[in-house]
Amino acid sequence: MNPDAPGLMSRRSFLVAAAAAVGGGLGACTSASSADRFAEDPFTLGVASGDPEPDGVVLWTRLLPKPAEPDGGLPGGPVEVTWTLAEDDAMTKGVRTGKAVAAAELGHSVHVEIGGLAADRPYWYRFQAGGQESERGRTRTLPAKDALPARVRFALASCQNYEHGLFTAYEHMLKEDVDFVAHVGDYIYETVSAAKLFRKHPGRECMTLDDYRRRYALYKADAALRAMHAAAPWLVTPDDHEVDNNYANAISEEKKVKPEDFLVRRAAAYQAYYEHQPLRIASLPKGPDMMLYRRVSWGRLADFHVLDTRQYRTDQPCDDGNKPPCPETMDPNGTIMGAVQRDWLFDGLARSAASWNVVTQQVMVARVDRLAGEGVAYSMDQWPGYEVERRRMLKHFHDAKIPNPVVLSGDIHTNWANDLIADFDDLDSKVVASEFVGTSISSGGDGLQKPKNLEGILADNPFVKFHNAERGYVLCEATGKTWRSDYRTVPFVLKPGAPINTRASFVIETGKAGLKPA
Repeated sequence: MNPDAPGLMSRRSFLVAAAAAVGGGLGACTSASSADRFAEDPFTLGVASGDPEPDGVVLWTRLLPKPAEPDGGLPGGPVEVTWTLAEDDAMTKGVRTGKAVAAAELGHSVHVEIGGLAADRPYWYRFQAGGQESERGRTRTLPAKDALPARVRFALASCQNYEHGLFTAYEHMLKEDVDFVAHVGDYIYETVSAAKLFRKHPGRECMTLDDYRRRYALYKADAALRAMHAAAPWLVTPDDHEVDNNYANAISEEKKVKPEDFLVRRAAAYQAYYEHQPLRIASLPKGPDMMLYRRVSWGRLADFHVLDTRQYRTDQPCDDGNKPPCPETMDPNGTIMGAVQRDWLFDGLARSAASWNVVTQQVMVARVDRLAGEGVAYSMDQWPGYEVERRRMLKHFHDAKIPNPVVLSGDIHTNWANDLIADFDDLDSKVVASEFVGTSISSGGDGLQKPKNLEGILADNPFVKFHNAERGYVLCEATGKTWRSDYRTVPFVLKPGAPINTRASFVIETGKAGLKPA
């Protein structure tokens, strides 16, 4: 690819942006302007935090005083931003403050990596720039690595298509008192629909850095999403729509796109993703490459192994889609993780001493027959399209005696609760893990409490314990003895005011694989 493609960071720009990305690290960027005053609020996209550690967290914002204008209302130079962190919501106790740089090379976004904090406690923060002050955000640090916390409580979310409906689910999530939000992809949608939908994506399908920046700005200005970001830290990983639907590594969904051309698009998409998420500098993209898989430990209670199942995968077999099994699904070289990430995951699982091992990733692992009595069809874009690697992971869960493995997934705009069995050709085989697949926040529009062919799907796939097609999220809580997942759903998203329901709840007992209705 061309590293100097319009709008993308050159090697020099990368170094400048990297110096600006860490809070307090002004370094070579001391020429940043702090004298200019903003006539409008520059914090139109709110604030966020993420990737917490026992002694620190990432704080995020992006300066964008005029979202409708091409340059966002900012000149090309860097802008000095002041951050403040405190131990109380009035922001009067234990106050720390520092300065960071909002660099034009990163869309005037700010990623402040703060260290030296106390473990397992909340903090409050805000930003100031040009005489304006942001809203206040609440974050928290993780428990110490050797601590055994009583519980962890978080929400699983994915798939929020602005065109398909309101983000009402976040309004209810805001009241759940979660420690963090795990978002497993499709944070934005790159497409533009020609149909008459609830609300529209302006412009064209995202192709350039400017396209992706505008799309993120549209989403992050949503009041419900903005409020949830300010309420708790997020642990994020992208799926396909942050770049291009069903892309695989350097392969576009569009048949005539050359890999070298697609990598230019992927570089733009990854840069925009970094610019709009509370990620550490370790995830700062280098062209089309971005480090996204990582591990977060909730003391000795839970290890969260966050995966990237797009960047390193081989092309989907059988020409993608829901298909009967074909020889390509058994290709031993087919991979959804890539060899390096797979070894990292297996090693981390084997070394883990946590009570729960949580694989936080994008697409469904269970081999679900989607045709319900009318034949057999598996999703080639999900783990069944990479059957050898899927089986290898389940075998590792069993053979390495991984403590209480739980898989979290998204992608398909429906809820599923699955037992992951050792051999899906033997439906009576041993349960080795559990999988909770969360539905969409809005993608798909108003959903259905009872999907079509539900009885057939459950009959053909007895390891599926629950299936639902409403919108919402999964509320998860783990203790030293049990894991509980509540499927929280809203009946509609095409008008405001939807109530929240708990459609199903499941419990896993420590040391006893398999889902039980709560």
